[in-house]
Amino acid sequence: MKIATLGPDDVFYRYLTPKWAYVPLSGAGAAAEGGRFNRIGVEALYLARAPQTALEEYRQDSSLVPPAMLASYILSVDGVVDLSGGYDPAHWADGWAEWDCSWRRMLRIDKVTPPSWILADQVISAGHKGILFPSIRHPGGTNLVIFNSNLTADDRLGVHDPDGRLPKDQSSWPN
Repeated sequence: MKIATLGPDDVFYRYLTPKWAYVPLSGAGAAAEGGRFNRIGVEALYLARAPQTALEEYRQDSSLVPPAMLASYILSVDGVVDLSGGYDPAHWADGWAEWDCSWRRMLRIDKVTPPSWILADQVISAGHKGILFPSIRHPGGTNLVIFNSNLTADDRLGVHDPDGRLPKDQSSWPN
């Protein structure tokens, strides 16, 4: 397993759903639905190294892009599992070969625990703060999942919003 330090001040991106843009550091959306590297109930913040990768991840399989707001994140985080080069049996345990499993199908159709969730459980319990991994949606792109609960006071993670343009609450949307 490779462990990396991100930063100081690495930049990552995320397209935010406008209704939830007032909480850009929240991993609650991923906790509600689950994600590639987080079980339902586990908060995780998914970011991308480049804006195009963030866009492809946001739109998933849709040919049309739903409304979105691009946000830049500045971070310095120590202790991130670096799978960005993909699985290599010389550096990774066998279980990592299935990091790119079809987790949604496995969860919803096959009714089994996706192997990527088991890997994430191990990463979280070891105290690592996230995983860098290749984008499935944007070949050549790199994603980062941050496990909010493992961040410490020494880590820095913030959204770049110098003019305060992100909404402060949900008052713009009707109930």
